[in-house]
Amino acid sequence: MAEPLQLSVRHADPVLGAATELRLALPSDVALVGPAVELISAHCRTGVLSPRRVRFNLRTVLAEALTNAIVYGNRADPTKQVRVRVELGRRVVHIHVEDDGDGFDAGAVPDPTTPDRLLCEDGRGLFVIRHLVDQVTFNARGNAVCLTLKAG
Repeated sequence: MAEPLQLSVRHADPVLGAATELRLALPSDVALVGPAVELISAHCRTGVLSPRRVRFNLRTVLAEALTNAIVYGNRADPTKQVRVRVELGRRVVHIHVEDDGDGFDAGAVPDPTTPDRLLCEDGRGLFVIRHLVDQVTFNARGNAVCLTLKAG
């Protein structure tokens, strides 16, 4: 049996228990996506985002980003890891997901809504992510993404 996921939580105010940063590293195994999403979202339920934004937007984009990092970035190589860092600010949540892969050009990903792509089974993850967050940025290498969700 695999070891349980270990979430690192850094508190801004230990007295109040307000988390400002969550960190998690997981091996490239898609079976760990669900447990990782649940573990992280549980720490975001009492924060800047509405319960609906945590329940749907945050959980959906995190699952998509983790799956993309595992399947496309790390090519499901269990020796490679995916690292997640979540910054919980007063009015914003930043979700950073980084893999050990070679990276990609996000601008070269085809639009899944074009007639020739409608029946394709892949290529919708990034499209979904872009429509559920307020901002998406990639590092220059293309192996790390920052997803920004704003409060209100």
